[in-house]
Amino acid sequence: MTRYRVGVDVGGTFTDVVFMDEAGEVTIKKVLSTPKDYSEGILDAIGLSLNEKGLEGREIEVVIHGTTIATNAILTRSGAKVGLITTRGFRDVLEFGRIRRPQLYDMEWERPTPLVPRYLRMEVQERIASDGEVLVPLDMAGVARAVRSLLEEKVESVAVCLINSYRNPRHEAEIGRYLASEAPGIFVNLSSVLLPEIKEFERASTTVVNAYVQPVVKGYVESFAQKLGSIGMVCPLLVMQSNGGVTPARRAIDKPIHIIESGPAAGVIGTLFMARRTGMENLISFDMGGTTAKACIIEKGEVTKTNEYEVGAGLNIGHRMLKGGGHVVRVPILDIAEVGAGGGSIAWIAVGGILKVGPQSAGASPGPVGYDLGGSDPTVTDANVVLGYLNPEYLAGGALRINADAARRSLHDRIARPLGLELVQAAYGIHLISNATMVRAVRAVSIERGRDPRKFVLWAFGGSGPVHAAHLAQEMEMVQVVIPPAPGLFSSLGLLFSDLEHHYTQTFWNKFADARLEDVNEAWTQLVRKAYDDLAWEGYANERAQIQAIADVRYVGQNSDLAIPLPNGSLRLESLAILREAFEQEHEHTYGYRVPESPVQFVNLRVIARGLRERPQTFQGLTRSLNPSSAACLPSRQRRAYFGPAFGWIETSVVSRDQLDHSFQEGPLIVEEYDSTTVVPPRCRARRDEWGNINMEVRRS
Repeated sequence: MTRYRVGVDVGGTFTDVVFMDEAGEVTIKKVLSTPKDYSEGILDAIGLSLNEKGLEGREIEVVIHGTTIATNAILTRSGAKVGLITTRGFRDVLEFGRIRRPQLYDMEWERPTPLVPRYLRMEVQERIASDGEVLVPLDMAGVARAVRSLLEEKVESVAVCLINSYRNPRHEAEIGRYLASEAPGIFVNLSSVLLPEIKEFERASTTVVNAYVQPVVKGYVESFAQKLGSIGMVCPLLVMQSNGGVTPARRAIDKPIHIIESGPAAGVIGTLFMARRTGMENLISFDMGGTTAKACIIEKGEVTKTNEYEVGAGLNIGHRMLKGGGHVVRVPILDIAEVGAGGGSIAWIAVGGILKVGPQSAGASPGPVGYDLGGSDPTVTDANVVLGYLNPEYLAGGALRINADAARRSLHDRIARPLGLELVQAAYGIHLISNATMVRAVRAVSIERGRDPRKFVLWAFGGSGPVHAAHLAQEMEMVQVVIPPAPGLFSSLGLLFSDLEHHYTQTFWNKFADARLEDVNEAWTQLVRKAYDDLAWEGYANERAQIQAIADVRYVGQNSDLAIPLPNGSLRLESLAILREAFEQEHEHTYGYRVPESPVQFVNLRVIARGLRERPQTFQGLTRSLNPSSAACLPSRQRRAYFGPAFGWIETSVVSRDQLDHSFQEGPLIVEEYDSTTVVPPRCRARRDEWGNINMEVRRS
């Protein structure tokens, strides 16, 4: 019996499902998302795919899910009512933060409101020293009063973060046991379990975010698993993590902080897999969907990662220099920059007659005006229809009808006429403004990381990414763009190439000169042992376990640290010298300098544990199984498209991916597919390579 892996990616506008068998043959399905209950859209897409292929639920080996449920809970402030228990004197840590702001001269900028209001932050008497010694015993009577107050306020979840609990978790454990006995229905989150690291604010913020989204994630994941079972799919459910690995559903419920950037991570992993397959090493992954646009850098065949992230700001980014804009989550995460710019981003006129785009999105409901589903605000998608970039009759192979006249009327009435512009000027202005917003994300992962984007290939996907990719590349002076097969479903495809992955961390605060090698090795050994035990419990024997050790290192006196891979095996004296040199090279690469005379110190030790599949997933059948009838979807061979004042309106050839030759074809050119559209502007050219990718050479207009 053929077994299938299923990847499910839920976006703000579309839900994408990919079925893949052992040979790499795929079946794809794209449907509108169902914001009231995202699982309904998923089940619709899975049901349609099962019926079309004549499959039964028992033939599904695993379902891997990329979800925005945690992110949405934070962005919409729809998470749980959370209480915080902390050490006396630390009640306002969340409020103080790091006294930083991402936009120094923006007088209208406001710090996000803490997820726990002050009246729900309770102090208890206790104190543990930085070396772990108990200075003041825990006042259990005070704990009882704090818990009673929180229960009276009907909190759903409690975060516990005591000073220096990363060195000695004794007091947090006592509070956890008390909550378990006195309030068994409450979600309990201990910072010493979630994040046993130094830095009080980061630990508190991370614990609070976990507590805030945990009830929402638990309800969604358990409901989704039950619904899968109702259609006969009694198989493991894995959830994509922000770090690029997958985790069992139960772990996603326990630690939902690891799935906040679940969907974007899948696309990056798909990019990495395809890049290695095609021999490319340096890429910038660009994913533009209906609500957001995401960018991530891949350098020398490896994805850049960071140990900290801020969510809930206008630009979600793990940036060392741009902090203070969101709620801090200190967990390993792919270094993704995300902006509120997608196909559904709404165009509007600000005070003073300034045209703006986003970050508000029409999403799937009511959607862009052209979808004819009740939307009235013009969006980027509507502008692209007016410009001739998108099919004016339908998308998704005819499943979604397009009302081009409605898009034109909305754009004219809401934008062009109030600003005194021609319709095409307004549409092109929206297109350019959305591009400018997305350039921020590409710059954030390249130029602002000390990387020259001109030395990288732009790997573009998402439903809207291939429409805008060439113009972004021109803006960044990049010369090559690659559009992979199934670009509109690429994130769901990327889910199928992710391995199970767990992360472990422990603060190890020592200067290199003072650190005893036996202490380093003992701390590392404990983390590795825990990793092997967890993988074994989940069915991954040692031969299917891959362990990677990392040290967070910095110069003494610095505030930021860099993650440096440790050599496998025990550390020796020469290993420290190698580790220091690796740190200084990365420091020079990132910041532009090194300080050889400055002492260096460990901050944290980390272990990444991966559970590898018994049979590596192949990609052999992908190209031949994608979009076999794409050519039949074309309404015509020509369509007028507008390419700015320098070129104006041009009769543009519209082709399918299969109709592209292996030799370059000159633009302008529009490549239409079931799940996305690629725009090749004038003075650019494109071809289809042996892997089925669209390779585009870009020249500045």
